[in-house]
This record gives sequence, structure tokens and C-alpha cells, in this order.
Amino acid sequence: MDDTYDLTGNDIGTDIDALRAALAAHGITLPSLGVDPLTLAGWTTRPPLVALGNCNVATARRMAEVLRSAAGG
Repeated sequence: MDDTYDLTGNDIGTDIDALRAALAAHGITLPSLGVDPLTLAGWTTRPPLVALGNCNVATARRMAEVLRSAAGG
């Protein structure tokens, strides 16, 4: 995957909000979901990283279940 695209006019917050909404549609909440501050501060040609943060075991299991289901398994 090419991660050197131009983010001009693109707010990463919109992408994070979309991910948060997609996760919520499956009953998943990642409280620490946000922009990784180190990659945001050290701007290069690469976009900042999305920090998924920590989650409890129940959330990790739910994410694995949803991803398996989406993959047809």
C-alpha cells in the first residue's frame, strides 16, 4: 500500500470519525482512537498514523469476531 499520498485538503479527523462510526456499528468502542501525536508532529510526505490505542480483552475478541465474519469466516 502506498502511504506517501498528498493529504492536502484532507482532514485525518474525518477518517478517524469514519472508523469510529464503523466500529460503533458493530458495537466496538476504542476509547483511545485518535491521531498519533508523534507522527503528526514529525510531518513528512507520509500522513500521520492513526493511533488505535488500547482495549480490553472483550473488545479485542469482538474485533476479531467482526473481522472474521467480514472475511467470510
